[in-house]
Amino acid sequence: MQLYQLKSKQLLPITIKEAWDFLSNPKNLALITPKHMGFHILAGADRPMFQGQIIQYIVKPFPLVSTKWVTEITHVREGKYFVDEQRFGPYALWHHKHFLKEVPEGVEMEDVIDYKLPFGFLGQLTHPILVKKQLHKIFEFREKKLAELFGTVDGKENFLSIRKI
Repeated sequence: MQLYQLKSKQLLPITIKEAWDFLSNPKNLALITPKHMGFHILAGADRPMFQGQIIQYIVKPFPLVSTKWVTEITHVREGKYFVDEQRFGPYALWHHKHFLKEVPEGVEMEDVIDYKLPFGFLGQLTHPILVKKQLHKIFEFREKKLAELFGTVDGKENFLSIRKI
């Protein structure tokens, strides 16, 4: 069983409240997801985030491949972090932790995603040529969109890595 981990950090020149208000609203996920992914919320985004919330959406991870994805918000600590876990979808495991931390420049957003691909060895073969590249593109798009919406912190580098764990 091969597990992978994506880690991403981004600094934004905004307050914790501004970051939390934006990130804890499920409807905003569509704004920070590339258009080509065909992201569309089906249900569950009609109220602010809460523990136990189920969100259903359609996503196209690759051209001509559309899938239903169902996540549950399993942990919420307002202004600090939340966790979403896939219940049904394209991954064998998807556990996504979103952390916010106040820093002198504004807010540091950190994402830690532990995931496993389906289909055993065949899934592992697709990781470097399809999945890893796609996740990089998604998080690079998100970084640019958040910078466009909220600005950047001069002289500070953002961070993105994907590795086996």
